[in-house]
Amino acid sequence: MLKRQLKNLGKREKRVIPKSVQQSIPIKRVYRDGIMQCGQYFSKTWRFSDINYAVASDDDQLEMFLAHSAILNGLPTDAFAKITVYNKQLNRNVFEQFITPTDHTDKNKVTYTKELKELLSDKMSDSNNIVHEKYITVSSEKKNIEEARTFFARVGNDLTADFGKISSHITELNYKERLRIFYDFFRGKEGGTFNFDLKKAMAVGSDFKDYICPDSMEFKSDYIKIGDRFARVIFLKEYPSFLKDSMLSELTDFSRNMMLSVDIQPIPTDDAVKEVQKKLLAVETDITKWQQKQNMNNNFSANVPYELEQMRKEIKEFLDDLTTRDQRMMFVTVTLLHIADSLDALNNDTETLMSIGRKHLCNFATLKYQQEDEMKTVLPYGLMNIKAMRTLTTESTAVLMPYKTQEIIDNDGIYYGINAISHNLLMCNRKLLLNGNGFILGVSGSGKSFASKMEIAMAALFTDDDIIIVDPEHEVRQEVA
Repeated sequence: MLKRQLKNLGKREKRVIPKSVQQSIPIKRVYRDGIMQCGQYFSKTWRFSDINYAVASDDDQLEMFLAHSAILNGLPTDAFAKITVYNKQLNRNVFEQFITPTDHTDKNKVTYTKELKELLSDKMSDSNNIVHEKYITVSSEKKNIEEARTFFARVGNDLTADFGKISSHITELNYKERLRIFYDFFRGKEGGTFNFDLKKAMAVGSDFKDYICPDSMEFKSDYIKIGDRFARVIFLKEYPSFLKDSMLSELTDFSRNMMLSVDIQPIPTDDAVKEVQKKLLAVETDITKWQQKQNMNNNFSANVPYELEQMRKEIKEFLDDLTTRDQRMMFVTVTLLHIADSLDALNNDTETLMSIGRKHLCNFATLKYQQEDEMKTVLPYGLMNIKAMRTLTTESTAVLMPYKTQEIIDNDGIYYGINAISHNLLMCNRKLLLNGNGFILGVSGSGKSFASKMEIAMAALFTDDDIIIVDPEHEVRQEVA
């Protein structure tokens, strides 16, 4: 059973050299409900919201860690999952329209709107302008689309319940939202919005790949040229015995357009136990043979070699995790795709990312002449085309925590400052809250009065409703034209 899963996991269709950029995109079919078919696999993607893991107390972090472990334990064994963190550069022009109100005919409002845009533009210059979109893609080999829909409906219900336990909101992506991910990645530098409509495209016989593919794509030995930009995929080659849960966060803190994916293939516990027991038996056999050889040489006091003893200890611990601690065995692959404007910048960024990995005793490497397969693996197509898996337990996999901090960037939101963790603007729409009331607290000189006046000014620009201001200290005055 385990060997068949491994064989199917690395199974690829017959290699076809792409003759166009469209052929480099492995999606065969797109369905309206967001299911895609890539090769023999059907896949579906959900977006999940971030949680405030980085600023939580140790006890809360432990609780979140165990809840994330439960999510991984709940993944189906007849499928594999891909957790993707997408570092997306905000388009400045689009974002300025997003965070500022539409110009009004009122002369005063036009003036204030202009000033507000200038103020927020200055704030944007000080901010990170990188947002982290987080997705989980589940892929499975099914006979037809009906069987796939039934399977993903069950998986979606389970994911909604499991992510809800850590207060992470999970959203099912439709076809347009899934295609938008690839559009933003391949063509996001062009700006604009993704206006693809499947019904209209089918009516005129247009291919959806035409809307998401770049103008050109060249696969070199150790990098990819996407239009006039350069990209490279690196993978986690060596993984230490002990790893901090901050590694993924530090990698994605790097202010570049990138995608980081953790591919996870859960193994049924019975099959995993049998496989580990076979390995333990093989090590015990090697130790017995070594001892017999020493006895034949009249050496009855020699200690078992450190390598064999350590191997036996690690396998026993692994077996104990599977049998007594409710752990699962998982095959895990970590890949990272980053983009730069020049080859020199790409090489420098690669070295920076590798140095972050080395700080955590992790070794990232590049697979030569396999950049195309690596790119298909890291993007949320729902494929795993490279054989660079590590065998880990549930908790060892859960250490690769995708959570960091919540972002608040709402449509029609009002500026409230800079996120102290991500350094992005806080744009909150109070109308979306169950209780829109709030307090502004801080020490003297921290900017409470300015924040209050700023909110009043922005509210006045965003609405034509009456605004009642209780101002006993006469700090807010209305100028009469």
